[in-house]
Amino acid sequence: MLDYSYFTHQFKLSYSETENVAVGHKVCSEDILAGGHLWRIECYPRGRREEDNGKWLSILLRHVSEFRDAKAIFEALVMDKDGALSSSHRYRCVRDYGPHRGAAESWGWKHFVQRRLLKSLYMTNSGSFTIACGIKVIQKDPLDVPPSDIGSHLGRLLLDCTDGGSDVSFVVDGEKFPAHRAVLAARSPVFKAQLLGSMADANMPSITLHDITPATFKVMLCFMYTDACPADAELGDSPYEMLQHLLIAADRFALDRLKLLCASKLWDNVSVDTVATTLMCAEIYNCPELKKKCIGFFGEGKDFKTKALLTDGFVQLAQQFPSILDELRDKVGA
Repeated sequence: MLDYSYFTHQFKLSYSETENVAVGHKVCSEDILAGGHLWRIECYPRGRREEDNGKWLSILLRHVSEFRDAKAIFEALVMDKDGALSSSHRYRCVRDYGPHRGAAESWGWKHFVQRRLLKSLYMTNSGSFTIACGIKVIQKDPLDVPPSDIGSHLGRLLLDCTDGGSDVSFVVDGEKFPAHRAVLAARSPVFKAQLLGSMADANMPSITLHDITPATFKVMLCFMYTDACPADAELGDSPYEMLQHLLIAADRFALDRLKLLCASKLWDNVSVDTVATTLMCAEIYNCPELKKKCIGFFGEGKDFKTKALLTDGFVQLAQQFPSILDELRDKVGA
């Protein structure tokens, strides 16, 4: 349901004052600018045509801008006595304005609502009723908006760390990585607690990390600044192992998007030889999406399943996580 901000004009009229106006008498809005076009809304309290005998209220929209193509959605409704947007008398139509249509043409609803219903259903205690109207123009030739480039800007910020400006650095296996506390805290709740919270690291200019390789940390750090999927060239000589290490690091630092990106790449390259170790990685590091895919992969076919069950990875999987065997039996009859 559209909110009030959509309705660009309201006609608040006295029922008694409109009771004796002539058929064809109209009340107009000011010119309304919407979608680069000018519009005018016309309200005929006793209708537009003599043959309707003044029993209807009419609502029409006029395209005031001349010689310009436009496609507009026009909506109108009668507001309830309490000021709420009514659904009983609510109408919408779509219209194209092109070179073949005159700018003076109006369109809408000649029989919008009967006056007797205005009096019985919508007239307030003060004797007035309100018609709300909205115009939305569908752009045929919208402005070209370039894609977001915040990732490239923050990526340059990371590169500029070497020239100063960083306020924290990480030491990984003897290699130093300068960074910015605010960026890392904004990207990872783990880093936020570590760098801005009450932990001792919050006041340390240099922090040593363990159980992660420099290559893995470098790729992860680049992702945190750019939000870009690691390129294949960044994954080194063993992409499969790097993706596993990245997934582990993403789990450790609560980088959910990076975790799923790694899971997606691992799944794209899964094979008979790697499906068991991939499944084990998904189980250990809490990636249910990848786990579900791997379990389903075991049911691809009898020959495939036999080959997968004979790999060293599956033996290791069965030894460390016997419960997964039950899940395989339940889902694929392993």
